[in-house]
Amino acid sequence: MSDQQERLATYRAKRDFTATPEPAGSESADGSRRFVVQRHRARRLHYDLRLEVAGVLVSWAVPRGPTLDPKARQMAVHVEDHPVDYVDFEGVIPRGEYGGGDVIVWDRGTWEPSGTDDPLRAVEDGELHFDLHGEKLAGRFVLVRRGGAGRSGKEQWILVHKNDEHARPGWDPEEHPLSVKSGRTNDEVAAAPDTLWRSDLPPAEAAVPLERLVPPSWDPPTEDELAALDALGRQGRWQVQGFEVRLTNLDKALFPGRDGESPVTKRDFIRYHALIAPYMLPYLYDRPVNLHRYPEGVENPGFWHKEVPTHAPEWLTRWRNKEADRGETECYAVVDKPASLVWMANFAAVELNPWTSRLPDVHEPTWALIDIDPGERTDFADVVVLARLYRAALEHLGVAAAPKVTGKRGIQIWVPVGLGYTFADTRAWVEKLSRAVGRTVPDLVSWEWHKDRRDGLARLDYTQNAINKTLIAPFSARPAPVAPVSVPVRWDELDDPGLRPDRWTIRTVIDRMRRAGDPLAPLIGRPQRLPEL
Repeated sequence: MSDQQERLATYRAKRDFTATPEPAGSESADGSRRFVVQRHRARRLHYDLRLEVAGVLVSWAVPRGPTLDPKARQMAVHVEDHPVDYVDFEGVIPRGEYGGGDVIVWDRGTWEPSGTDDPLRAVEDGELHFDLHGEKLAGRFVLVRRGGAGRSGKEQWILVHKNDEHARPGWDPEEHPLSVKSGRTNDEVAAAPDTLWRSDLPPAEAAVPLERLVPPSWDPPTEDELAALDALGRQGRWQVQGFEVRLTNLDKALFPGRDGESPVTKRDFIRYHALIAPYMLPYLYDRPVNLHRYPEGVENPGFWHKEVPTHAPEWLTRWRNKEADRGETECYAVVDKPASLVWMANFAAVELNPWTSRLPDVHEPTWALIDIDPGERTDFADVVVLARLYRAALEHLGVAAAPKVTGKRGIQIWVPVGLGYTFADTRAWVEKLSRAVGRTVPDLVSWEWHKDRRDGLARLDYTQNAINKTLIAPFSARPAPVAPVSVPVRWDELDDPGLRPDRWTIRTVIDRMRRAGDPLAPLIGRPQRLPEL
């Protein structure tokens, strides 16, 4: 083991590089003397001062940050050496990992030791004088060890700035919060990190751009394809964008009529799925899906169906759950093309419920879900009151989210989250937020699990934030007359007195989408960090 590898052993032992974007470290012997100060919001805010020496970054955590004020005596905790790859790291370390939190490059530049040509020996002896040439910091600094280890078991040092021409009395690092790398604050980097460190790649390739996880786009069926659907008899084979789907019982009524409207046939339902595909598929793509089927029509009992049947077409994308216990679903459908949506409609899968996690890591959610579940005594006006309270809370926290009417009686709020969260994280966060909302209107909310114990009140359900627990997909139909649809809405539409949870059906929602668009779509794949509550 080289001296550098030995110095990095403690750093590497504390981290799981399959879960954290931090660099694992690599050999470096170019003799350069770079420094970086990273503003790091982990369990507590602190500044990490790192000096490149002998191929590693010798590091101190400075809770109050380095300063140009010569009268300040800043505590500094000597921490493990870091790899030189870390000198440019700006991003997010996943929660649950060592040092989890957001990091910005607060300052950087070069440095040189003063009074010694062996800075490692000076550190070992407990006193290092050095000059910084940074974008914020400049001049002579001194690090002095105070004595033995503190309560943390790590050495306690003092960082001071000499009273030289670069000294600035009263200079406060918190008044200079922007990254010198990106010009952003910690909040902005936390909301949208740009870079993912891949410790399994060479240092020159380790900074992989972290793009938003945005799915591809899809086209609606052509006029000729729709005409071919209309021309089919009661059954037949339909070509949709190059895929053949066998359709059956096309004239069967799946949904009864309402207010003078005619019933919705399976042909109508299939046509809707083909047309809504460009709007609906982004919420289904790359996710297992749970189906609520009504093969005898929605006036008869339906049932949940998860396992892909043996007669499904070969082109239907499948995902096998290797963690399934005996008797559990092993093979799920992944709805990733218009033809798959058409097949689901023919299969009488009225409700499509995608998982909130994406493949391949189904233990990592990309949405945090808020479900306002009305009780028997809850009217829609009460649901709207609760949704508006969430709106105010989320705006106060600076969290991006969008509401969605369910097509039945309720409203859901979908909150995008970035990489690194577990279902335990999103569940706990939504519960804390919901408890705070519920405390403001206790006469509207019950926390009882069983409906018969809620006295007819609404439940602010955070328990759907769990693997294989799902909510209705945007634009999925509901089992009610004329096929109402679950539709994302703008926050200001909560103030529209004409809003109803079942306002749009499969016959009207396409026009709305062409006219107003989807307010939830811009949040798909947004790598948002959730603030501490």
